[in-house]
Amino acid sequence: MPNLVTPDAETSWIDRMPAAVRPYLRLSRLDRPIGAWLLFWPCIWGLLLAALSGGSTSLGEGIRLACWFALGSVAMRGAGCTWNDILDRDLDAQVARTRSRPLPSGQATPKQALAWTLAQCLVGLIVLLQLSRLAALVALGSILLVAAYPLMKRITWWPQAWLGLTFNWGALVGYAALGGDLATPAPWLLYLGGVFWTLGYDTIYALQDKEDDALAGVKSSARALGPHARRGVALFYVASVLCMAAAFESGVGWAATACLLPFAAHLFWQAIRLSVDDAFVCLRLFRANRIAGALLALTLGLLLTFT
Repeated sequence: MPNLVTPDAETSWIDRMPAAVRPYLRLSRLDRPIGAWLLFWPCIWGLLLAALSGGSTSLGEGIRLACWFALGSVAMRGAGCTWNDILDRDLDAQVARTRSRPLPSGQATPKQALAWTLAQCLVGLIVLLQLSRLAALVALGSILLVAAYPLMKRITWWPQAWLGLTFNWGALVGYAALGGDLATPAPWLLYLGGVFWTLGYDTIYALQDKEDDALAGVKSSARALGPHARRGVALFYVASVLCMAAAFESGVGWAATACLLPFAAHLFWQAIRLSVDDAFVCLRLFRANRIAGALLALTLGLLLTFT
C-alpha cells in the first residue's frame, strides 16, 4: 500500500520545533528544500558558464558567490512560497494537497505571513549587496516575475512557463556576477534551456493536482496538455537540452556541450518513468530534478577544473 498522506501534511523535523515558529518554517517549506535547489542550480550553471567563457576563474570568488547564492536561494524561495500562500490561501483550502498549509488551516494570519515575507526579502537584499553592480541590477529585474507568479494560474493555462522565467533568472545573475557579457547569446540560451527544464518538471508536479485544480478552476500546463502530458514533458526536456547545447557550443565549444550528456540522460529517464496518473511517482520525479541540476553543475565544474 502506498503512503496516502499528502506531501503538505507529512510530518517532518518542523514538528519537533517550538510551536510558535512552526507556521513560519512551513510557510518557507524549509522541510522540503527541493525548491531552493531548483533556484540554486541555474545560478551555479551561470557562474560556471561565465568562467568557462573567459570570465573570472578565481576559485575563491566562485566559492564566495556560490555560498551567497545558496543563502539567497533559500531566502527567496521561502519568500516566494510565503507570498504565494498569501495570495492562494482560498484556493489552497480547496485542494487536498495544500489545505493543511498554515494560512488555510488557520495556523498563521495573512499579516503574520506578510511580515515573514518581508523578513526573508531582507535576507535577499543582503545577498544582493554582495554582488557586482551589473549582477545586482539583473537580480532586481526578477522582482516582477516573482510577485506576479501566484496570479498566473488564474490568467493563463501555462503558469509553469512563468515559473520557468522566474526560477532560472539566476542563470543570468550568476553569469553577470563573474563578469560574463550578457550581450552574447550564451547566457540567454542557457536561461531559455532552464525555462524549458522548469516547464517540464513543474508540469510533472502539477499532475498531482489536476483533479482538484479542475474543481477549483485553477489553470496549469498539466490540465492544458491533458492526455498528452507525458509527450509534452518529453518535448520540453528535449527543448531544454537543445537550448543548453546551443549555449555551451556558442560560449565554450563541444567539450562543454558534451557535459550535457548526464543531465540529458536523467531527463530522458524521467520522461520514460513518468506515470501521469500516479501522484507519488510524479512527486518523486519532480524532486529528482535536484539531481539533474547537480549533474550538470558537476560536469561543468570538472571541465573547468581540467581546462
